[in-house]
Amino acid sequence: MSETPVPSDEDERLGELDELGALNVLVEPAFQAIAELAAYVCRTPIALVNLPGRERQYFKGHVGTSSTDMDRRVRFCPYTVEIRRLLEVTDALADPRFRDDPVVTGEPYIRFYAGAPLIGSRGHALGVVCVFDHRPRRLAPAQHQALDTLAVCATALLELRHHSDQAEKVIVRLRELEELKHQFLRTVNHELRTPLTSIRSCVQMLQGGGLDAGAEHRFLEVIDRNSERILGLIDELLLMASLTARTAAFRPERTDLSALAQAAVEAATVKAWNGSHTLVLDAPAEVTVWADTKRIRQVLAQLLDNAIKFTPSGGTIEVAVHADPAPTVEVRDTGIGIAPEALEHVFDDFYRAPEAEERAIGGTGLGLPIVARIARMHGGTVDIDSRPGQGTRVRLTLPRPPLISAQAAGKSDDAVVS
Repeated sequence: MSETPVPSDEDERLGELDELGALNVLVEPAFQAIAELAAYVCRTPIALVNLPGRERQYFKGHVGTSSTDMDRRVRFCPYTVEIRRLLEVTDALADPRFRDDPVVTGEPYIRFYAGAPLIGSRGHALGVVCVFDHRPRRLAPAQHQALDTLAVCATALLELRHHSDQAEKVIVRLRELEELKHQFLRTVNHELRTPLTSIRSCVQMLQGGGLDAGAEHRFLEVIDRNSERILGLIDELLLMASLTARTAAFRPERTDLSALAQAAVEAATVKAWNGSHTLVLDAPAEVTVWADTKRIRQVLAQLLDNAIKFTPSGGTIEVAVHADPAPTVEVRDTGIGIAPEALEHVFDDFYRAPEAEERAIGGTGLGLPIVARIARMHGGTVDIDSRPGQGTRVRLTLPRPPLISAQAAGKSDDAVVS
C-alpha cells in the first residue's frame, strides 16, 4: 500500500488550522451547504468539505456518508493538500497512487475523485472541497471551476469565522475593561475620600483650638497615618503603571531571600501586632536568588499586607523560605480565604473579591497583579491556593543566580554582576 503523502509545510498547516479553531466544531450548516452544492454541481453521490489533521481527516460538511471523519491513510485529499491544486482521478483502480486505497478496494468502492484545495492566507492548503463517485468519469471544465470557487468560499468562511470569534472576544474584553475602569474609579474614590475626610476633620478640630497637647498629638497622628495611606495608594498606582508600560527599573543581583523575608516580617510586625496577629518566620540561614532587591521587598510587603488585612484578629501569618527544589518564599495565613470562583480572577487588574467588598476591607485590587508582574519580570512564578474560611497560601518562586555570577562572586567578594 502506498504511503499517505505529508506536505513539507505540514506543521505550519496544522498550526494554522489550530489557530483558526477549524477543528473545534465539526459539521456546520454553512460548510454543509458547500458540500451539498458541490455534489449537485458535479452530479456525484458523495461530497465533502474535508480538513486533514495529523491522524484523522475531519468533515466540516458531508453528503452521501454519515461519517464525520476518516483515517488519514485515505490518500485522495492528502494528495490534493500536497500538490496544492485541483486533483482529478478519473479511474482510481487504474491509478497506482490510489488503486490499493482502503476506500477503493472496499466500501464505498470509490472509482472517481476530484478535489480543490482550501488555500489559506498564509499559503497553506488547509483542506479540500471534494467529490467522489462509484464509477470512472470526468468533470467538465465548468465543474472544475465550480469546485475551485467552492474551495475559495470554504476558505473565506473558515477565516471569517475565526475573525468573528476573535472580534467577539475583543468585544467581551472591552466590556470587562470598561467594568474594571468603573470599579477602579469607585475603589480609588473610596480609598482617597476616606483618608482625606479623616484628615479634613482633624485639621478642622486643630483649627478650632482649645485642645490639650494630648488631643492635638492624637489628631496629628491620624493626619500622619492617613497621609501615609494616600501616599501608599499613589505609589501603588504609579508602580502598576510602570510595570504595565514595562518602564519599571529592574536591576537583578545576587541577594539573600531569607534576609529579605526577615526584613519584611520585621517591617510588618507593628501592623500585625495592632491587629492581634501572630507573625512567624521560618527561614534557613541563607537562600541566594537572582533578583531585584527593591522589587522583591515590594512583593513581600504586598503579600504580608494582604495576609494581615484578610486575617481576623487572633489569626496567624507564617512566612517560610525554602531553598529546594527552587528558591521559594511562602506567605500563609488563617484568614477568610477566597472562593473558587473568585480565585481565578485574583491576578486581574483592579479585581476585588466579593468577600473584600462585603467586609469593607480596603484595597485597590492591584496588589496581586503587581506581585504577578514582578514575578514574571524575574522569570519566576507566583501561585495561590485558598479555600473560604481556611486561609490562603501564596508561593513566590525565583531563579537562582546564573552560573557566571556565582563564579564571579567566588573570585571576588566585591564583584558586581549586572
